[in-house]
Amino acid sequence: MERLLILRLQAQGVAAQARLNGFALAELGAAGGVQALAVHEFTLAGANRLELVIEPAAPAPEPRLSEGPRFARAQLLLPRVGQAASDEQSRCLATLDWAVQDGEVYRAHAVVQQEVDIPVRFPRWRWQDAPPLPELGTLAAPVLAFAQAQALALAQGDPEPWIAAARLRFEELAAAYQRRPADDLARWRARVQLLHAQKALRGPLPTAATLRLRPTADGRLIECLSTAGGPLLQFNRPDGGRVSMPMRIAVVEGQLYVLR
Repeated sequence: MERLLILRLQAQGVAAQARLNGFALAELGAAGGVQALAVHEFTLAGANRLELVIEPAAPAPEPRLSEGPRFARAQLLLPRVGQAASDEQSRCLATLDWAVQDGEVYRAHAVVQQEVDIPVRFPRWRWQDAPPLPELGTLAAPVLAFAQAQALALAQGDPEPWIAAARLRFEELAAAYQRRPADDLARWRARVQLLHAQKALRGPLPTAATLRLRPTADGRLIECLSTAGGPLLQFNRPDGGRVSMPMRIAVVEGQLYVLR
């Protein structure tokens, strides 16, 4: 693989979120900053929908008065492997810009979007054919039980329940980044064993009070988040850091599968 497809989000003075094909993949608070991540497994062969959302957590799409200049930018970049995902060292496939000046009125939940044709040869991902989600209210209990079981297994150093639930994810990420699935599985097992030995897979179990469900992939997957922010599955490292396990789940005939 010579190049990586990178989604980069920049913001200053405003909270912003970047979405690709219905997946919320990068998010910054009002302090701004920069986020960048590889997005092969969320990218489609042909047309792709890139979106930039302003103040996504606002309770309503209400007007606001800007105190100082604010801006946000979402880009799809194609740097060579090993190079920085910057304008200077990358081929830019798409850019979405949003900006207001001091004293201007803007609207929370504003969305800037663009359809981007990307000449890649990815397979058709299984999340594209996942059935639409049932009502969110019916998912809270089974998703919580699933997450608790996964958290307990990982806390005990057992990687196999996650592998069973996320086997399709392992296969598709290997295809997306031109790796061997067996190598990815071996790395996962080794990582869990190492983290367990470091006592870095401990922490409070998910509860109904900490569970937040967010539909993604245009209503085909459910993303499991914590009400405190970030993924639902988070573990405390002895050094004060955190280990996170993102889960975007498909529901097929009552069974839960981690597809992303």
